Amino acid sequence: MERDPQLAISRGADTQGMRVLVVDDEQNIRTTLTMTLESAGARVSSARNSEEALAILRRNPLDLVFLDLRLGEENGLELLPRILSERPELSVVVITAYATFDTAVEAVKLGAQDYLPKPFTPAQIRHVLEMVGQRRQLVSRTRELEERLSQVVPEALLETGSPIMKQVLEVVWRAAVSDAPVLLRGESGTGKEVLARGLHARSRRAARPFVAVNCPTLSEDLLASELFGHARGAFTGALKDKPGRVEAAEGGTLFLDEIGEIPGSLQAKLLRFLQGKEFERVGENLTRSADVRVVAATNRDLESDIKAGRFREDLYYRLSVVEVTLPALRKRPEDILPLARHFIDFFARGSRQGQPRLSEEAQRNLLSYPWPGNIRELRNAVERAMVLSTADALEPGDFPDRVAAGAGDGITPQLGGNFSLEQVEEEHIRRVTARTATLQEAAHILGVDASTLWRRRKRKVQEQEKTD
Repeated sequence: MERDPQLAISRGADTQGMRVLVVDDEQNIRTTLTMTLESAGARVSSARNSEEALAILRRNPLDLVFLDLRLGEENGLELLPRILSERPELSVVVITAYATFDTAVEAVKLGAQDYLPKPFTPAQIRHVLEMVGQRRQLVSRTRELEERLSQVVPEALLETGSPIMKQVLEVVWRAAVSDAPVLLRGESGTGKEVLARGLHARSRRAARPFVAVNCPTLSEDLLASELFGHARGAFTGALKDKPGRVEAAEGGTLFLDEIGEIPGSLQAKLLRFLQGKEFERVGENLTRSADVRVVAATNRDLESDIKAGRFREDLYYRLSVVEVTLPALRKRPEDILPLARHFIDFFARGSRQGQPRLSEEAQRNLLSYPWPGNIRELRNAVERAMVLSTADALEPGDFPDRVAAGAGDGITPQLGGNFSLEQVEEEHIRRVTARTATLQEAAHILGVDASTLWRRRKRKVQEQEKTD
């Protein structure tokens, strides 16, 4: 059969090979849609009613379903939840000749990704396919990044000899089987994201995506778009519709790191999503829904932020249905050496070199050092030692000077002690920079410009070189 050239759609990587089911009781609609979709590179199946649709669904992998609202005497809205209960990861687009705002809202609330009134054009079908393709790419990219991250960043052990940490893990593993929001608190570097991933892996959502969002790294507008997506034209540079991380995490877990940094106006939108699983993309009035479990983390004193009006109290209570505080590494000394050996093993495998042991003196130093940067600092210290050492054992000199000194001579500057203001300030800066991932993050905490902190560090290095 010769195809109408007006139905042709340019083939693209987003739509090539996409598996689509068309559910409509009208033969001409099924034929037209099939031709249009196949011209875009999709593989298409079609069904006249719910019975045929469910039979195809159960025996074929699918990416997208076009579902008519009226299937003869059947109601497509009744079929929609049955489809999603069988395949919660599916994208479903509702099509109808009897479009109203109320039916559109109801369809999206039931889980439809979009709503398309008849008669539709090839361009509209192309737009739908591109949107689903973007979502597939986002989910695929998220999984790819997680896999690459696991290859270059060692995860901290979730086995522990610490009684305090054992209590934390017991609570978190019990919470994993539910969908309750979890709030993880603790100093930077204590392994909150690692624990969140462990929770996800033990949940019924383990086969679905784990999507992490670092809240302080984006401006308010960009963070809103990153979380909830945006519509074309929502702001300068928004050239096409884009789904957000919430949609990418469909059926899985959304991890919000440093939730205490989220702007006030966005807190209200997040609260609404937590309460009803509903949201709108930036620049769009259509209410959408997503089945996502939220896990949040913070190192801030949220109670003080609530009193100061910086954080919503109702959002805090929504996030902290289950709340745990991860202990600092210095409070779980039983885990320091096992973690160090875990990191040694990881870096030895990555560099394909022998696996050195820890000398007894190095072990004593690791145990006596206070680890203000927690597990992150330990990981970095071990990596440095592995790079510098050529022997069969890691010695104190292979570690950073502050670690090599261990507890030192007992004169580490302390608040209220017999120390100058400069000494206390220097120690505070050292501890903050040790536990933060970037100089910008440290400068934010210290309340100074990053350039000021950089110049101060450079001056100290120059002074040290003169002394040496």
